[in-house]
Amino acid sequence: MKLFVINLCCLLLTAACGTKKEQPAAVEDFEAEALLQGIWMDEETDMAYMRVQGDSLYYADAQTSPMAFKIVGDSIYIYGNTVTAYKIDRQLEYSFWFHSLLDEVVKLYKSEDPEDSLAFAGNRRVEPIQMVTEVVQKDSVVFYNGTRYRGYVYINPSQMKVFRTSYVGNGISVDHVYYDNVIHICVYEGKERLYSQDITKKMFADVFAPELLEQMVLADMNFTGVDSRGYHYQATLGIPESSVCNLVNLVAGFDSHLEILK
Repeated sequence: MKLFVINLCCLLLTAACGTKKEQPAAVEDFEAEALLQGIWMDEETDMAYMRVQGDSLYYADAQTSPMAFKIVGDSIYIYGNTVTAYKIDRQLEYSFWFHSLLDEVVKLYKSEDPEDSLAFAGNRRVEPIQMVTEVVQKDSVVFYNGTRYRGYVYINPSQMKVFRTSYVGNGISVDHVYYDNVIHICVYEGKERLYSQDITKKMFADVFAPELLEQMVLADMNFTGVDSRGYHYQATLGIPESSVCNLVNLVAGFDSHLEILK
């Protein structure tokens, strides 16, 4: 039942076009935006759909990011990871109809029942999903030219947010929020530390397209060996809760220069 409510709340994020839009050039309709304030219910199911307060749309799922919106002309523009426009078919004080991705008219009515606000309890603050809840330490031992090296990896949770667009149902899109990680790597020969550096997702900007990298989390790192070039690591970057996963090789040279291999 909860998932059904969440799915219904997310329908407004689907678009008749489903693509990025430029900032509308026409004048923003503040009167229409004022009419949209309040809690809206689905006419067919009588279930909570969305809450509009100020310039934002709120959803019942605590991991779903609120969306800014504007009404311009005959469309409502939703500002998530992308800007999406929906054609408005009807807007009155207690009635709001718009076109969905499937070219169906979604019909909403404004709630007058105070208990309907319970579906949005706690949604003022988005609670990001923490992929790593505590520091994870990994160490590996390798030999090169008769010398024993030990590599350490520390996966540290951070407060850096990652916004990921996912899809449920028949193409229903929703933005979820996650925390990224900072990974510290270092190499020792006996007790002597030979190399040490913090690795963040931003360091892979030359490897991935910006649209892909912004939805990725730096998930893992492994020390893979030593050779004449330096100390070798392999990073794992992936989109949370999906099958998208990428391995990237890194070489920390003996001169302390880090090379990220494309």
